[in-house]
Amino acid sequence: MTTTPQATRIVELATGYMAAKQLFEASRIGLFAAVASGADTVPAIAERTGVSPRIARILADAMTAKQLLTRADGRYALADDAAAYLVGEGSAIDLGPFLTFLDEISYPHWLQFGHTVDTDQPGDLQMDDARWATFMSGVMTYNALHSQEFGRLVDLPDARRALDFGGLSAGFALELMKRNPELRTTFLYAPGFEGGVTEAVEAAGVADRASLETGDTATAQPEGEYDAVFANHVIHRFSAEENAQIFRNLRAAAATGATLTVLDFFLDDDADQRVLDAVHAGEYLVIDGTVVYPESEVRGWLQDAGWRVDDRVELPGSPRVLIATAV
Repeated sequence: MTTTPQATRIVELATGYMAAKQLFEASRIGLFAAVASGADTVPAIAERTGVSPRIARILADAMTAKQLLTRADGRYALADDAAAYLVGEGSAIDLGPFLTFLDEISYPHWLQFGHTVDTDQPGDLQMDDARWATFMSGVMTYNALHSQEFGRLVDLPDARRALDFGGLSAGFALELMKRNPELRTTFLYAPGFEGGVTEAVEAAGVADRASLETGDTATAQPEGEYDAVFANHVIHRFSAEENAQIFRNLRAAAATGATLTVLDFFLDDDADQRVLDAVHAGEYLVIDGTVVYPESEVRGWLQDAGWRVDDRVELPGSPRVLIATAV
């Protein structure tokens, strides 16, 4: 007799939005902060968060099922990752603004995904000032997580002169500057990003080792001979032709032997596909029409521009990083 395969994976995937929405609401009402402050039973959680005991039980059990809480004898406790990222002010990085962005901007936008599938076009964000504030707060919070993992897993202790080129956040370079007190960085960003970069540099206490320039990312030709170049969160925003030229321009500004980091999501060509990258291909398209490129295509641009890819680092919960050397 032929055994019929189980449908477990299909059902878990199809109902994933249920868990996501419950996570968003648990974060919104402060459930994790409540547990962190000692509200470890359903009645205590309900009182602390201002919801009914029924809702408190539903959300606490859902978060237990997803292993963000543990439960024993009717009492709940935080898992380590929840304690680090979901308790608000006491978090290593408070991911609350990112979850709010997903709930209020990304999630409803995915309801337009059928239109995107049929037309290959992004949906209509219908943004106003308040929604843009939610958008930017969420994206920059997620970038803070990327930067933390980048600084933890990408090590350039011998770099002395770096170029942070065209990115969306100064945090990546700043993490490495914290770890390498000899590293000086030129931030070359598109016009309009100056204020955010200046604030981040000053907050990090490294203004004496940083300089800021502006230029169009697709066409800027940096001057210098840098031994480290960061092109982080750049390529998904530009066409293949523009990216190929960007890497040529960066090679012209790099010393032989310099290190280049390219942080982004990538599609794979082999049998295994990293889930986070694949789902962001849909997210980028439905939100604003940007592109998650195949890693093989990106490697081709790099090789043609005079960069040799030596390594690929997967950042937990974040994009991947291709690490290349100027040859």
